[in-house]
Amino acid sequence: MEFGYKASKELFDVNKFGPCKFCDDDYIRSIVGENNTDMKIAAMADVGRCDYKTDILEKKDSPIDLIRVATYVNQMPAAIDVIEDSAKKGYETSCNIMALSSAQEGDIKVALDLLGKSPVDVLYIVDSFGSLYPEQIARIANLFGEYAAKYGKKLGIHAHNNQQLAFANTLEAVGDGVDFLDATYGGMGRGAGNCAMELLLGTLHNPKYKHFPVIKFIEDYIQPLKDQGVVWGYNVQYLLTGVLNQHPRTAIQFTKENRKDFSEFYKEITSQE
Repeated sequence: MEFGYKASKELFDVNKFGPCKFCDDDYIRSIVGENNTDMKIAAMADVGRCDYKTDILEKKDSPIDLIRVATYVNQMPAAIDVIEDSAKKGYETSCNIMALSSAQEGDIKVALDLLGKSPVDVLYIVDSFGSLYPEQIARIANLFGEYAAKYGKKLGIHAHNNQQLAFANTLEAVGDGVDFLDATYGGMGRGAGNCAMELLLGTLHNPKYKHFPVIKFIEDYIQPLKDQGVVWGYNVQYLLTGVLNQHPRTAIQFTKENRKDFSEFYKEITSQE
């Protein structure tokens, strides 16, 4: 379970963001204690936006198990610095390579080779813009799989739901040898959201996964958030940025402004290309 970010308090005002933006160890302990369960706790370290040398403590002093390093292909040397630091401190690590849909294959190969030589445990396919289709996921998973096999790494996927394909893309990845599947209850997530946990667990048909607690959790915690006005999930504005392979920031702003003029929005974002 990922709690949130290990964001820099120099870059982000602690008074303007919730505690999950920073994931202080004491905050996590206030919820899970020392986490004497089988569930592993993760936190995201966004390259260039975290003070990893000081804010990520030694694993023996932290309830966190896994550091998920988020990076673009052009930041790979800096990402590897975070990975090496975290691994040296005793953490499991993953590397989430963001915006793959706008990266050149040659650059991805160089990044994967550099990562393969690092201590990272999991290589993550990330569809940041929600623009990829299952057949593209298959090709990307095959490429990632070559390096995973060469260097003895695991694979993961983090899908966004701009085109209502987060679930389909995650299922495709399962068939392509991807082991770590990111999902959220109710598909909750920034913008169009992510692969829905309840869909994924229902499809995997693994007897160790119980569906009733999932539905109960949605009833008790996710639906009340929606009732309070928290907004996420598929909508036309996210479809458009996904189809155009654009960052969803414009669609997020469109949503915040409660706009409904989709055709005007389409003209705005196509004129930026």
